[in-house]
Amino acid sequence: MGPLDGFWHLLNFVAPAFGVALLAASAVKWLWRRELAAVAWRRLALGSAIAGILALIAGLLVFGRDGKMTTYVALIVANALALWWLGFFRR
Repeated sequence: MGPLDGFWHLLNFVAPAFGVALLAASAVKWLWRRELAAVAWRRLALGSAIAGILALIAGLLVFGRDGKMTTYVALIVANALALWWLGFFRR
């Protein structure tokens, strides 16, 4: 595997975390627009993406491979907890 292949593998590994983070941060800002008016969308999206990437890495370490449904459930839970923490708890 060459460096370009490694780059694409890494990009495809973190893509679900970024996709869920972008969609979830947008949905949260739209649903709770008055409560989250003071919180930047970028902060919510970045924090959620970081939590999702950590969940994906943990799933890779625990199960030894990528793509397990349990890992994706952990991704969703990690995103939800990160959005709750950054949006409502930590102001």
